[in-house]
Amino acid sequence: MGFIDAIKERAKQNKKTIVLPETSDKRTLEAAAEILEEGIADIVLVGNEEAIKKEAGGLKLTGATVVDPATTDKLDSYINLLVELRKSKGMTPESAREALIKDYLTFGVTMVKAGDADGMVAGAINATANVLRPSLQILKTAPGTKLVSTFFVMVVPDCQYGSNGTFIFSDAGLNQNPNAEELAAIAGSSAKSFQLLVEEEPVVAMLSHSTKGSAKHADVDKVVEATKIAKEAYPDIKLDGEYQLDAAIVPSVGASKAPGSEIAGKANVLIFPDLDAGNIGYKLTQRLAKAEAYGPITQGIAKPVNDLSRGCSADDIVGVIAITAVQAGAVG
Repeated sequence: MGFIDAIKERAKQNKKTIVLPETSDKRTLEAAAEILEEGIADIVLVGNEEAIKKEAGGLKLTGATVVDPATTDKLDSYINLLVELRKSKGMTPESAREALIKDYLTFGVTMVKAGDADGMVAGAINATANVLRPSLQILKTAPGTKLVSTFFVMVVPDCQYGSNGTFIFSDAGLNQNPNAEELAAIAGSSAKSFQLLVEEEPVVAMLSHSTKGSAKHADVDKVVEATKIAKEAYPDIKLDGEYQLDAAIVPSVGASKAPGSEIAGKANVLIFPDLDAGNIGYKLTQRLAKAEAYGPITQGIAKPVNDLSRGCSADDIVGVIAITAVQAGAVG
């Protein structure tokens, strides 16, 4: 069974409610119809029911719950919740009402905070910043988490590397130039995400253009320091660096460049030194190796909210919804 099929089956066994606020997007509605047909999750669609029906055309959305922010009987309770959470930032009942009615992303996140949904998926028509801003403001970070970050699950066909061709690439969607402490935190979160989603032991490589001192540069020094911090913070995780990509995933190269290492040549969690490297790396792998790319998946928020690429397909959205449901199951 492939990665995403296994995720779907796990989601079916512990069905969660996922809110979709971008109901003016046809791909989102197509994904909702598939999720409902397969029984992967319960779906809440945010918006005007007639407008959603018009956009859906002949799509079968039977079983979806439609919530119109302007008419829901829970609006007052959501207003009170939002004011309580954001009053120190100047939030008033009037501004909360306006935000909830006009911004479906804020409404969806508030539903999750209130416990009326277990997670949210958006980003097909909204920028990452717009999706994550209300998530961080309302849901906050998970206990014990130092940094919110993102990753892609990459499934490479006919690949002997990683975990049968499955990897996590992180951070490939959010943190522009993490310092050593932040890079270490990303490594720790990514290892946990790999364990949750792939259900195999994570082997983490801190990537660089250098392997074990083969090059000298401040960028290399950052990765070396991040590796040291991560090893101290997460002693139970198999983790090492700094490694060039081939030394991290190809056994023969790993044995040559880092002899004696239990990590070199065996990595399945790849921690990129900055967002440029991570974003370029995942897109190269997706396009040239024809890999499946699921993400950017968010880690570190108290309840799962996941962002989509604006170039996503309906199938991509289905996959991210299923992943979000599994993440929600781990939260409780």
